[in-house]
Amino acid sequence: MTLIKSISGIRGTIGGQPGDTLNPLDIVKFVTAYATYIRHSGKTKSNQIVVGRDARISGEMVRSVVCGTLIGCGYDVLDIGLASTPTTELAVIISKSAGGIIITASHNPRQWNALKLLNEEGEFLNKEAGNEVLDIAMKENFCYAEVDSLGHYIQDNTYNQKHIQSVLDLRLVDVEAIKKAKFRVCVDTINSVGGLILPELLSSLGVEYDVLNGEANGDFAHNPEPLEKNLGGIMERMRSGCFDLGIVVDPDVDRLAFICEDGKMFGEEYTLVSVADYVLNNEVGNTVSNLSSTRALRDVTERYGGTYSAAAVGEVNVTTKMKEVNAIIGGEGNGGVIYPESHYGRDALVGIALFLSSLAKKGCKVSELRATFPNYYIAKNRMDLTPSTDVDALLEMVKEMYSDEQVNDIDGVKIDFPDKWVHLRKSNTEPIIRIYSEAATEEAADALAKEVMKACRFQIKN
Repeated sequence: MTLIKSISGIRGTIGGQPGDTLNPLDIVKFVTAYATYIRHSGKTKSNQIVVGRDARISGEMVRSVVCGTLIGCGYDVLDIGLASTPTTELAVIISKSAGGIIITASHNPRQWNALKLLNEEGEFLNKEAGNEVLDIAMKENFCYAEVDSLGHYIQDNTYNQKHIQSVLDLRLVDVEAIKKAKFRVCVDTINSVGGLILPELLSSLGVEYDVLNGEANGDFAHNPEPLEKNLGGIMERMRSGCFDLGIVVDPDVDRLAFICEDGKMFGEEYTLVSVADYVLNNEVGNTVSNLSSTRALRDVTERYGGTYSAAAVGEVNVTTKMKEVNAIIGGEGNGGVIYPESHYGRDALVGIALFLSSLAKKGCKVSELRATFPNYYIAKNRMDLTPSTDVDALLEMVKEMYSDEQVNDIDGVKIDFPDKWVHLRKSNTEPIIRIYSEAATEEAADALAKEVMKACRFQIKN
C-alpha cells in the first residue's frame, strides 16, 4: 500500500487501485473531508480556498480533481498555479482565504504526489484538526452544493512576485549590501517550481546565477532530496571556482541546502544555524528546532543571550513551540528555516535572502562562515523490529537506562549528555525505530547509536 494518510494530508504513488494509491477517487474523498471540516470549523467567513502545486508530472491531473471537488463543495478556488509551498502559505494569508491545499510530495520521487492542508492562517493543520479531517473522510457522510451554490474558479499567477516582494521587504534582508557584494551563485532547482521563482528572487537581489535542472517539468534529474549523496552535479560545478555559493532546494522549495565555494557541503543542519546566527546578531531572542536537529543552534542561541527550546519532530510542532516561547527564528535541521516576521512556515526564499545578507555584511567566503560555528556530526541509524515488539516498553527501558542524564520524552526518547545526544523515535508506517545521534566526531556519534541499539536488542531477546 502506498497511500499514506496522516494529520497533515495524504500522499502516495500515482495510479493503481482506490484505497491503495493516490488516485482521483481518494483525492475527491479527502478534499471533500477537508472542505467539510473548514466549513464546520467556522473560523473564517471566507468562502475561498487557495490551491498551489509543484511541477510534478501528475500535478495537473491532481489539481483538476482538487479544484473541481472544492467547487462542487461550494468553495471558490483561488488557483495560484505552479507555486512553492511557502508561496501558497503566504497566498492564504494575503488573500484572507479560509485555507489552502498544496499539491506536492516534497522530496519524494517523481511517482509520488500529495495533498498538504492549510488552515486560515496559512499553516499546517494541527493534530486535532488533522484527526477531524481523517474522521470525516472515514465516515464519508458528504453533502455537495446544489447548482446555484457551486463555487467559482479564479486563477491568479501573481503570487510568486508577491512572495518575492515580501522577502525583499523583511527588515533584516539587506538588498543593497547583497547587490554591492556582486555574488555569483549556482542553483539546482531539481526541475520544479524553484526554477521559476528563484531566478526572479536572485535577479531582484542583484545576484548573478547559473541554474541547473531549471526546467519546471517534474522530470527530476536526480533524487530530489537535497542530500550530499544526490548533489554530485552541482558540487562538481562548484569545484570549478566560478561561484561564491551553491544553492539547492527540494521540489516545493521549503528545504534549503548550501554548498561552499570549494564544492563542499555547508551541511543541511547548518542552514538554520547560519541564518539564526545572523538574526540573533541583530536582535536578541529565542529559537526552536526539533529534537533531531543539531545542538549547534542551542550553542549559537545561548551565545547571544537567548533561550533555545526543542519541539517534537514535524513543522506544526515546531511552529506551535515557537509561538509558545515567542521565538524569533526556528525551523528544522533538514534545511527548513521558519522566520515569523515573514510567516510560520519553512521558506527557502527567506533563508536565501537572510543568508546572503549575512554573507555580504561579513565579507567572507562561505567556507569561512561555516568554520565559525560549533562543529557536530549527526549519525542516522534505524533498527528493524518485529511487528510484535512492544516499542513503548523498549523506549521506556532506554529512559530508565539513562535516567541520570537529561531525558526528553515528548517525541520518542531523547537522551542529552554533556557533549552528545541520542534520539529514538518509532516510525508511524513501519516496524522500525529511527535512532539519530550527535557528537563532536562521526565516530563518537555512531558509537553512541550502536551502544543504544545493542541495549535495545538485548532487551528484545530477553
